[in-house]
Amino acid sequence: MTLLAMLRHAETEWSRDRRIQGRTDVPLSPEGKEKLRVLALPPEWRNAKVISSPLKRCLETASALGLTGVVSDARLAEMSWGDWEGRRIEDLRVEFGDVMHANEARGLDFTPPGGESPRMVFERVRGLLAEIAAVGKPALAIAHRGVIRAIFANACGWDMRGRPPQKLDWQAVHVFSLSREGMPALHRPNVKMKDASAGRAEA
Repeated sequence: MTLLAMLRHAETEWSRDRRIQGRTDVPLSPEGKEKLRVLALPPEWRNAKVISSPLKRCLETASALGLTGVVSDARLAEMSWGDWEGRRIEDLRVEFGDVMHANEARGLDFTPPGGESPRMVFERVRGLLAEIAAVGKPALAIAHRGVIRAIFANACGWDMRGRPPQKLDWQAVHVFSLSREGMPALHRPNVKMKDASAGRAEA
């Protein structure tokens, strides 16, 4: 069993405004960076190998947390939302009505026009999970909500229809265990970040 911790990037102006980001390379907001400066990873993850999505908001999250030796991997990029990037979900529901409702009801196969489904995201990231499992050492991934949800869904056997089996705190670390083949299981969700001053004292 190999452990993989996942952390979502900090706030951007788009996430604050509830806009769909997808592959759009939005940087962290000044407020997002400031919030990170007072936080530290849980002690057990401070020396893990760090892998990041290549998008700015994830690389900047790693930098603001003081992480070094970060490896960028395109397989961790956010789910593509195609034509809907920059839009708000609530606006799309009003505009497309029953069509949007039917698409959302597809769960893992929900697919924005010109974009990816959560199932496609998981298939994209499966190779990376298998590589991490093959190495057999704990790793930390800085990624996106869509990527973490796709892994979470497969870890829990959730088809993304209805409520998730557990609510995830998007400011916390979520730990998965990987089988030898890289298939995830939920190990310890919602591990709180620590106060940075306490982290420096422990170091």
